[in-house]
Amino acid sequence: MKKILLCLCALLAVSLPAARPNILLITVDDMSCDSVGVFGCKLPGTTPNMDRLAAQSLRFAHAHTTVGNCMPCRNVLFSGLYSHNNKIEGFYQVKNPGWPHMVDLMKAAGYFTGIRGKVSHSAPYQPYAWDANLDTLPDGTKAHIKDAKSYGISTADGIAQAKAAKKPFCLVVNISDPHKPFWSKTRGGGKDVHVPSRIFKPSEVPIPGFLFDDPQVRAELALYYSSVRRADDCVGKVLAALDSSGEAKNTVVIFLSDHGMPLPFAKTQLYHHSTHTPWMIRWPGVTEAGAVDEQHMISTVDFLPTVLDIVGAKHPKRLDGRSFLPLIKGKKQSNREHIIKEYNENAGASRDPMRAVQTKRYLYLFNPWSNGKRVFATATTGTVTYRRLAALASSDEKLAARLDLYKHRVPEELYNMANDPDCLHNLIADPNHQVALPALHAELEAWMKRTKDPMLEVFQKRANANSREAYIQKVEKEALERRANRRRKPNRRADPLKKK
Repeated sequence: MKKILLCLCALLAVSLPAARPNILLITVDDMSCDSVGVFGCKLPGTTPNMDRLAAQSLRFAHAHTTVGNCMPCRNVLFSGLYSHNNKIEGFYQVKNPGWPHMVDLMKAAGYFTGIRGKVSHSAPYQPYAWDANLDTLPDGTKAHIKDAKSYGISTADGIAQAKAAKKPFCLVVNISDPHKPFWSKTRGGGKDVHVPSRIFKPSEVPIPGFLFDDPQVRAELALYYSSVRRADDCVGKVLAALDSSGEAKNTVVIFLSDHGMPLPFAKTQLYHHSTHTPWMIRWPGVTEAGAVDEQHMISTVDFLPTVLDIVGAKHPKRLDGRSFLPLIKGKKQSNREHIIKEYNENAGASRDPMRAVQTKRYLYLFNPWSNGKRVFATATTGTVTYRRLAALASSDEKLAARLDLYKHRVPEELYNMANDPDCLHNLIADPNHQVALPALHAELEAWMKRTKDPMLEVFQKRANANSREAYIQKVEKEALERRANRRRKPNRRADPLKKK
């Protein structure tokens, strides 16, 4: 009888479905991939907690965000659609986007959803249907975006609320650092009380290849890397809260940055260092600890279909992205040799559309807005580093050329990733690299056709300066009309939880 009971128990155990895993997405804001120790940071001690997570995770060597700025990037994550299809091309609200958000899909699958940080940037409009906005702490106070301890409290609160609801959780924890303002000894005339666990000196910081060595640049980079360390402190608190909850073994932890550092030639661009992200996934019992995928290229547009496959939820009718669950399980996937990137509008509402295709060897960029006169509007012009670049350009020929490229760009760019990941040498006219262009052009055009990109025609006529200018004037007019209409008729924020 005892043997029979044991057999029945064994059979029952086999037949019972395993508990659906929790999902914990951790993002950091404005952090370059190579600021993380295990992803090649040249400055020791920047990210001990991220490095510890990496040692327990599968990490991807060739992972990219599709957009080099915040709100569009996050809406690609949560829609599985490129920006021109999810309608969040800039920093504005779209009340009726016409696509299901990750929250909608995860709630339909029986998950409790919560978010901390970047709430307004993580949905097409506010308020959205998250079960919990964790920006408010359990004691009723508003969490400070730079307070590491509060991120642990928010994570514990979200997990506790999910347990009370008797549901698995899908939590998104968006850490503000190292987004500006960077850590500083003083802030607004007072003391910055949110001190990183380590503060770096200007003399010890590495200078990214796309910038230049200068005392003022070093000083700003020291504040940036100190803010990276504070972001790492936040990650440590989040993971400690997960461990204390007892849910770590049944939680898929996904970590990445939304784009590169908030300095010239990184944020709000489509260069390699603008979009390369330190993506890692820890799924106990599934991912191999410390494994590195150096073969496949993945993108943030692939995030949603992958998460849906992890939890066994249905896909919506329309997705641009493709699940990479097989890669998480240690298998291979075909057609992972390139990724596509797009940029449309900056936070200041300037329309500067760009498209890019990147392989492991090459990066090709198309900038139809570039006419030699139009100045690229971007958030990084307010940095100390940019102002120093502008000041030195008057007497330094090399820096003058960099400033001109930063402000005006050129219609087409081509870079060799193997030899020039900092994207310093445009090879678009180099006869030794012309053989690569047809395939890159073909990949980008095929993607434009497949995703119904409105830039298809101007790309096909890219050699025609008049065609490029007509297109840019058209989209600038459309953007002006949209902004004017918004001022006349405010987009009233509908509560998605309110029954009609």
